[in-house]
Amino acid sequence: MGFTRAELESFRDVEVPDLLPAPGEPLRLLFVGINPGLWTAATQTHFAHPGNRFYPALLRAGILDVAVDQAAGMTEDDRDALRRGIGITNLVPRATARADELTAEELRVGGERLRSLVAERSPRVVAVAGVTAYRTAFGERRAQVGEQPRWGTSQVFVLPNPSGLNAHETVETLATAYAVAARAAGVIATPAP
Repeated sequence: MGFTRAELESFRDVEVPDLLPAPGEPLRLLFVGINPGLWTAATQTHFAHPGNRFYPALLRAGILDVAVDQAAGMTEDDRDALRRGIGITNLVPRATARADELTAEELRVGGERLRSLVAERSPRVVAVAGVTAYRTAFGERRAQVGEQPRWGTSQVFVLPNPSGLNAHETVETLATAYAVAARAAGVIATPAP
């Protein structure tokens, strides 16, 4: 599946809904993107750009058992993540070509929305993919990748952004970071000592 630049531009500002287990079903691990890209809005699949390394990293980390063809959109088989208690949301729901098109105010409002969602759904772990957006959204200027202070009963991690624009990360380094959050959430087993 491919799109022309004009076709992708037609998805600017389109919102992409959260992908969450049904209310009452456990939410163990909540991945949080910065905002949807245009490809994500076009396919209505989070982290959908073909150059994004989110799904390959989840597969490599053992968080998913089956490869997701994110460029084609989610299928029922791909929704195995929901059955395992994994959800995906964004700080800002509107699509842009690049995250740097968002304002600091949008990120702060998105941070408030995320805290409300976390208070309502109580995920075991919240995993925010993007340290710069996390710093802005939550006023934590010195935050680094890794574990953060808890939000109520939820552990919080800041993870590296899987975008292809984040050139110093690889599928391997992303998988390693994502596995730490997944182990804390009980989505994958902790290796024996």
